[in-house]
Amino acid sequence: MASPLVIRNVTSKPIELKRCEYHGMAPSLSRGGLTNISHNVTSLFRSATSPAEAPVSEPTNSFVHQDVSIRVEPFTSIQTDIRPQSTNETIHLTFETEGEQHVLDTPTPTSNSTVLKPLSENPRFNYTAVHLLEQSHLTLYSSANLQTWMRSLRDDTPLSALSIPGTHNSPTCHKALPSVRCQATSPPEQLDNGVRFFDIRVQLEAPEDPTKDGLILVHGVFPISLTGTKYLRGLIDEVYAFLDRNPSETVIMSLKREGTGNGTDAQLSRILKDHYAGDLSRWFTAPRIPYLGEARGKIVLIRRFGLDDSLRQEWGGAGWGVDAENWADNTPNATCPSGDVCVQDFYEVLETVNIEKKIQYSQEHLERAAKCVCALPAPDQLAGEPPPKQPFYINFLTASNFWKVGCWPEKIAAQLNPAIIDFLCRKHNEPGAGGSDQSGDGSTGIVVCDWVGYKGNWDLVRCIVGMNAKLEMREQGL
Repeated sequence: MASPLVIRNVTSKPIELKRCEYHGMAPSLSRGGLTNISHNVTSLFRSATSPAEAPVSEPTNSFVHQDVSIRVEPFTSIQTDIRPQSTNETIHLTFETEGEQHVLDTPTPTSNSTVLKPLSENPRFNYTAVHLLEQSHLTLYSSANLQTWMRSLRDDTPLSALSIPGTHNSPTCHKALPSVRCQATSPPEQLDNGVRFFDIRVQLEAPEDPTKDGLILVHGVFPISLTGTKYLRGLIDEVYAFLDRNPSETVIMSLKREGTGNGTDAQLSRILKDHYAGDLSRWFTAPRIPYLGEARGKIVLIRRFGLDDSLRQEWGGAGWGVDAENWADNTPNATCPSGDVCVQDFYEVLETVNIEKKIQYSQEHLERAAKCVCALPAPDQLAGEPPPKQPFYINFLTASNFWKVGCWPEKIAAQLNPAIIDFLCRKHNEPGAGGSDQSGDGSTGIVVCDWVGYKGNWDLVRCIVGMNAKLEMREQGL
């Protein structure tokens, strides 16, 4: 027999289930419960670029209905006392928040992403639902506009306090050698769908000539495309274009030197300063984590490279860029000496059986980020002292083994991404789940993904963005 349905509210407002209508087979009812909501984890989301609403049936053909009153407070879960009886029925659910009703039919007739349909014009609230069928678990999120999801957050929010979706080897969306390609979509599409962290690896094209700005995009020693060399300049122009259209947003860019040749970190740092990141209206290059207000409309530099001696004197002798130079290799948990970055980057998944270990490390890093409580400063501190120290928690959901097909990036992502969606929906910052005591803001930190957006599935991104709700509630004084 199926487990009783659990409803989780990951929004800042109480949500009440008011009515259930069953089309098809009659359910077995008991007090205040809810029956089968059949759908997989990928189908109850709205794409930011195609915001289709879920088709909702008219209730005139209801086989049976039940008025209920199941109130779910913010950031809590309720276990109902009704178990699903059949997968051959459609259920019409009516939820209410402050007198405003939203409805959802499950299962939906399409695998495209959907949102709950508001029953009033110009609704104040919009909701997205994720149903984990096997676990009989329904999670409700606020529906953010993924193109501009940072707009609702206060300027005096330290950037490290946010839940931020990211991509690993972000521009590797081209035809390439096995294990080189890590992404299903282009960087502009990633940005339009909520990604705000790019992981970039470059090779110096002419390291001995400081007048040349050529930086080739690579993954390890390999070019990212078999159809022609791709350059950092083109990627930067795409990021600028996005930020020009969406000035409320910021993009964090981690840069590292890889590839072949004799270039040095010092040479890379000079090329970046002289040809790319010298414009402070476009880049944030101070050696500290900024407030969101300082970073809007800009690229925030995280450097995984050493500096030329001249750049060590930047910013009053403090250096240049957020310092992640001494990044521990293949680690389940390590903090850079600067204290600005705490990373999980265990990537040597040599056999498919090790994928479970990678999932465990990823979940543990989510828990570390969730326990942090952001010290929100007064707005007049923006021009003064930096935010209280809270590192970027950077969590790579990525790994590969070139020599084993089952451990190529897309194969690992096919297991990692759904596992993390499940964890975020059922356990992240949930009291008693996954070791959490819900004492923190529930942030995910920066979650760095492979193959996100594959076949239009941005579910993982929306789950990560949705975890900003508790911090937003604190910022609003609720």
